[in-house]
Amino acid sequence: MNKSTQLKRIFQSQSTEYLMEAHNGLSAKIVEEAGFKGIWASGLSISSSMGVRDSNEASWTQVLDVLEFMSDATKIPILLDGDTGYGNFNNARRLVKKLEQRNIAGVCIEDKLFPKTNSFIDNGPQPLADIDEFCGKIKSMKDTQADEDFTVVARVEAFIAGFGLEETLRRAEAYERAGADAILVHSKRQDASEIELFMNAWKSKTPIIIVPTKYYSTPTSLFKELGVSTIIWANHNLRASIDAMQTISRTIYQDENLLAVENTVATVEEIFRIQQVEELKTAENKYLPKSQKVRDDTL
Repeated sequence: MNKSTQLKRIFQSQSTEYLMEAHNGLSAKIVEEAGFKGIWASGLSISSSMGVRDSNEASWTQVLDVLEFMSDATKIPILLDGDTGYGNFNNARRLVKKLEQRNIAGVCIEDKLFPKTNSFIDNGPQPLADIDEFCGKIKSMKDTQADEDFTVVARVEAFIAGFGLEETLRRAEAYERAGADAILVHSKRQDASEIELFMNAWKSKTPIIIVPTKYYSTPTSLFKELGVSTIIWANHNLRASIDAMQTISRTIYQDENLLAVENTVATVEEIFRIQQVEELKTAENKYLPKSQKVRDDTL
């Protein structure tokens, strides 16, 4: 089954499903090995891993380069956090074409302005895109896709921007009519009250996706009861890696040796396993003359 069909089935499942964040080939492989059915290619995490802000400072082609490694490393589908589509409808439809070439299963775009501002940054009201303009962007993306199972998710930022349920529903319904395959409803409240309001008012069968980064203490059972299609764990691999790297770097700097850390980190052999070094050795035995084989001691 191709990756786009896998992602479509995740969203159409009768039970609540999960996507886990990854931001490079290594983290994508780790997510797959953990058992997740799909990957969320987080814009925050990818930009942070490059050392830049989540404000479209990394170009969309640089993001594509990362995605290509992630896709090659895994067999499960990837949903890209595509920010605002990196421009107007023309940029967004070109994005779809390039994502399909890299076997990316779908993209999520949000109804804010380019360049985007991260939803959790508290710097005043975040202006939203015009509804008709955003609907045109969705239509252009759906018209462009070559794979009928490629997924376009419309992310509604009305709650984030300070609007209430009425505006959130108005936008979600418009994006659904424009052809969005799923709706992501975003909230930055510490509780799930806005999500509950929306789910109780939403009458369509179009799948609803949520990102409970801020309302993490809400039991997952509630989301299942509300009929949420998919939950995205949006940035925790990045955050875990930052914490681990800060701790290990400080310790080595202070101790000037590795005695306190060597048994607390992954082994080099584990890196080789994830990289599938054994497959390369097997391939060398099959394809290389003995005189040209890479020696183990050069690793």
